[in-house]
Amino acid sequence: MNVSTGTSQSNPPAQAPARTGQRLRILSLAPTSFFGDYGCHVRILEEARALKAHGHDVTILTYFKGQDVPGFRIIRTAPTPWHANYEVGSSRHKYAFDALLSIRLLRVLARNRFDLIHAHLHEGALIGSVLSKPWGIPVCFDYQGSLTDEMTQHGFIRDNNPAALRFWRWVEGVANRLPDAIFTSTLRAAEVLRAELGPRKPIYPLVDAVNTDTFRPDALSSSERAALRAAWGIGESETVIVFLGLLTRHQGIEHIIDAAARLKSQGRQARWLVMGYPGVEYWRQRAAEQGVSREVVFTGRVPYANAPRMLALGDIAIAPKLSVTEGSGKVLNYMAMGLPTVAYNTPGQTQYLGNLGLYADMGNQEQLAAKVGELIDRPERQRIIGRLLRERAEQSFSWRRTGLLLAGYYQQVLDHLARRPLSQSDTIRNTTL
Repeated sequence: MNVSTGTSQSNPPAQAPARTGQRLRILSLAPTSFFGDYGCHVRILEEARALKAHGHDVTILTYFKGQDVPGFRIIRTAPTPWHANYEVGSSRHKYAFDALLSIRLLRVLARNRFDLIHAHLHEGALIGSVLSKPWGIPVCFDYQGSLTDEMTQHGFIRDNNPAALRFWRWVEGVANRLPDAIFTSTLRAAEVLRAELGPRKPIYPLVDAVNTDTFRPDALSSSERAALRAAWGIGESETVIVFLGLLTRHQGIEHIIDAAARLKSQGRQARWLVMGYPGVEYWRQRAAEQGVSREVVFTGRVPYANAPRMLALGDIAIAPKLSVTEGSGKVLNYMAMGLPTVAYNTPGQTQYLGNLGLYADMGNQEQLAAKVGELIDRPERQRIIGRLLRERAEQSFSWRRTGLLLAGYYQQVLDHLARRPLSQSDTIRNTTL
């Protein structure tokens, strides 16, 4: 939905921060093809929903491609004629997309009034912080992991290219310093950034959350579950391990296939429902090469609205993500569904699962398979851990709670800027490219 940006204004004045308790006008700057049924987009959407539920007004500015979301004003960039099928991940085409996003952002800021910009990803932090200066609009950066690490994981830059690594580390450092405040999706990321940026930069942990009203163990009745399992060729009594997310190497898809092969060789009967995109045919071929074509079922893209029903087909969840800086929001969906979860022992996953997770050392595929095997052998333990994880999700990780926390962080940022003398120099904010 391309929404009109309103009536033009000439030479718009700098905007004063909103007063405490005032309804905030928030521009969510999303340099991605929102909405796309995966983790980063889910965080953007659920944050916007939570803010709206607390009475705030949210406009989303994003790339030209993506699914529309009812109930939100979404402004899109103009399309690029030469690359209409861009999916996800690092790409040189994003330079053009970000240029178009910058142009549209200037037009939007010239024609609308916002109390603050909530910038997603490092591109959003850079673009938003630089281009918002004439209007004096505060920028809060939603940090979801290291830019350089993501580019390395997606193969955009290589570990054996030190010049490229140094350059992108520098760009990442600039992006971290420019915004007025940073929200991190993990506690570990907040600690790392505080050590890097020092005490003057406001950094707020804003860990991922889950919609516990939507993701719930009773998303399917017993008869619906049996019928949907049958539609995917899965028997009612078979143990099913589920994964939902991007099918990329850093999500550990190879490790899931390896675990399936290991357990099959041990004679354990299980099915693996791997839900997501892109590269489905590639991963099917990899599963065939390891002799687990029947055991591992690849569903392709699952719309976010259908995710609870699909996850309800599972008995166990798996989260072999290979990143120490990114969050792992899918784990919260597993918890809310009451699914015992096997995961790699990373900060982004242990903060959610706590002592209820079954952990393997990072990258240890043998341990990963063994932990899944332990759960397969103990159905009663599956049920007990699943029930406790559901309770943990409800008590500590609901979006209702996080939305209120986020609005409070906004107000702290606005109040801090209102108290700061206009003549005071902020060396971090005024870092130049």
